[in-house]
Amino acid sequence: MTTWTWVVFSFASIATLTGLYLSMRQKASVLANRGAVPEPFAEKLSLSAHQKAADYTAAKLGPGRIAQLIGLILLVAWTIGGGLEWLDALSRSFGLSEVWTGVSFLLLFFLIGHLLELPLDTYSTFAIESRFGFNKMTIGLFISDMLKQLGLMLVIGAPIAWVILSLMLGAGELWWLYAWGFWTVFMLFMIWAFPTFIAPLFNKFEPLPDGEMKSTIEALLKRCGFESNGLFIMDGSKRSSHGNAYFTGLGNAKRIVFFDTLIKQLQPIETEAVLAHELGHFHHGHVKKRLLMMVFSTLIGFALLGWLSAQPWFYTGLGIANPSNHAALTLFMLVIPCFTFALSPIMSYFSRKDEFEADAYAVANSSGEALASALVKMYEDNASTLTPDPLYSAWNDSHPPAPVRIAHIESLLKTEA
Repeated sequence: MTTWTWVVFSFASIATLTGLYLSMRQKASVLANRGAVPEPFAEKLSLSAHQKAADYTAAKLGPGRIAQLIGLILLVAWTIGGGLEWLDALSRSFGLSEVWTGVSFLLLFFLIGHLLELPLDTYSTFAIESRFGFNKMTIGLFISDMLKQLGLMLVIGAPIAWVILSLMLGAGELWWLYAWGFWTVFMLFMIWAFPTFIAPLFNKFEPLPDGEMKSTIEALLKRCGFESNGLFIMDGSKRSSHGNAYFTGLGNAKRIVFFDTLIKQLQPIETEAVLAHELGHFHHGHVKKRLLMMVFSTLIGFALLGWLSAQPWFYTGLGIANPSNHAALTLFMLVIPCFTFALSPIMSYFSRKDEFEADAYAVANSSGEALASALVKMYEDNASTLTPDPLYSAWNDSHPPAPVRIAHIESLLKTEA
């Protein structure tokens, strides 16, 4: 093995061991605090709901640890284990052109990866989610979703792979810059097109009916000067009883979507407060900032790939005897998470900062009391733990822990008073 081999697998092992360690800390924390509801929530949440959240959190961590170990094993198997070499030989046996051989290689790689993830996905859905009363998915719907996802991978993934591989083959040394430009345009197009063309393949979206809820939300949008392409209710209950709400789309295609489960859980003023939080992200430019970060990070990624793909050691150190463009793409996707794993707490920190700013906007433009009560209801209905391990949370959670977030909202209310 080469120096590059040792570097990759050292970082991969560190990332895996760190993930396992954090997972065990999280399990220990939620179970150690299972016996009593944290003081700030003692009058807001029942002990049985708190214990359900602890048990649910602990149960979900198990498959996560298995997935981390499998990920490390697959990294070895695909690289120095000869998996990619075998897949390359299989793809070349079809007798296609260089570019279409690469497209076949990438599609088969993702298909195999999807099939390998299927057992854990099935267990999580039909064992864990069902055990805690969240799963509404039928076997038929599960299979239908999987087939649709595979269809999208073929319809969307194949042309993307063809364009990038064609650029790698014929666009010269700056192929990575052209590929980055294509990828950026494509991602922006997908953000715009997702609510209209892709999301309806999986869910039904109906306009929010007239009534107190719609009037309250429209009044908020008018106060905040926010324009959208409509308010919609999504039939999330056909898959899960978890509730949520989100913005989607760009420009005139922006939509505000509420899960039907969330509409049933919250009062109109609470829904308004949750929506005001989301509007806070737009007001503070968080959405644009994240888009710019995505564009910048992909530029760095493509530039790095452009350099690595020209280095012989990049291939030989990871078990590839016959370098190719599709091998470079696949190796890059396999090894880059080993190095970016350490950035997780940094990204979580800035994400939490954005959440605090959005909460402050909601308190200023809606009702802080309603936002706090809505969050408590959502924590309870989604069985989100109130006692996460601080280190695990700092590394993995994009949102502040419940006690910290509620305390921040209450401090804002005191300041206003």
